[in-house]
Amino acid sequence: MEKNAKIYIAGHKGMVGSAIIRKLKALGFNNIITRGSKELDLRKQEDVFTFFSVEKPDYVFLAAAKVGGIYANNTYRAEFLYDNLLIEANIIHASYVNKVKKLMFLGSSCIYPKMAPQPLKESYLLTGLLEYTNEPYAIAKIAGIKLCESYRLQYGCNFISVMPTNLYGPNDNYDLNNSHVLPALMRKFHSAKIENQPVVTIWGSGSPMREFLHVDDLAEACLFLMENYNEAELVNIGTGTDVTIKDLALLIKKISGYEGKLEFDASKPDGTPRKLMDVTKLHNLGWKHKISLEQGIAMVYKDVEQMVFA
Repeated sequence: MEKNAKIYIAGHKGMVGSAIIRKLKALGFNNIITRGSKELDLRKQEDVFTFFSVEKPDYVFLAAAKVGGIYANNTYRAEFLYDNLLIEANIIHASYVNKVKKLMFLGSSCIYPKMAPQPLKESYLLTGLLEYTNEPYAIAKIAGIKLCESYRLQYGCNFISVMPTNLYGPNDNYDLNNSHVLPALMRKFHSAKIENQPVVTIWGSGSPMREFLHVDDLAEACLFLMENYNEAELVNIGTGTDVTIKDLALLIKKISGYEGKLEFDASKPDGTPRKLMDVTKLHNLGWKHKISLEQGIAMVYKDVEQMVFA
């Protein structure tokens, strides 16, 4: 990408979009376009098409999405499917019509079948049933991947897709009803510490395994791929290592300094038993993550300590 190229970040206020902007600015890119949801509703086709025809971005990072944890995904199933389908379809088609040089679509590891072999290879897409609790979100993301593939095949568009693993970092969501597991645990342990609570209760059995990537590493990987990858097949972005939810909780307990006990509520759903990315392709392209899980959580917890939760 040229330093003066016009770059549109869809979803710039979110954890991923804001991290991409930080990285772009650090590298000297100065022509970044953003629009908040109050200025531009990405679900409205006419508004999106007008925006693209006026702004004519050269490059697009499609990081906008309706997101949430197990509870939100399973409760607002129609919204997660409808909103995400509209957002990606509008932006991808507008990018084609307005001759965007390159678009990157950011998906999610939940696109892979629930019982797929581990680690998850890019080729496992559409080889089995999805995890029910986040199926609508996963289907929307799969549709986005297929839109990028189809616009490439039919129109020659340089649209690529990347699949990040579980993310954490600045601008994460700490709402206990809608957040993902790592920020939810950080909030729980922080609150328990300052309120001297004797026990922290964690959803599920603690046995599922998850992989976590700091969002600043993700942003670096996205820029690397935007510069160096131009193929149809999606690319996994992750660390290639995972941890049980129990061990994650113990690590956060240690970093937070909480001294109480842990309890696991096995009546709550675990979700997919394991989701570990095969990142061989990414490593072969020449990129590897830099921030370890313990280092990353310690960095983020410093921010959590300054937050005031209602």
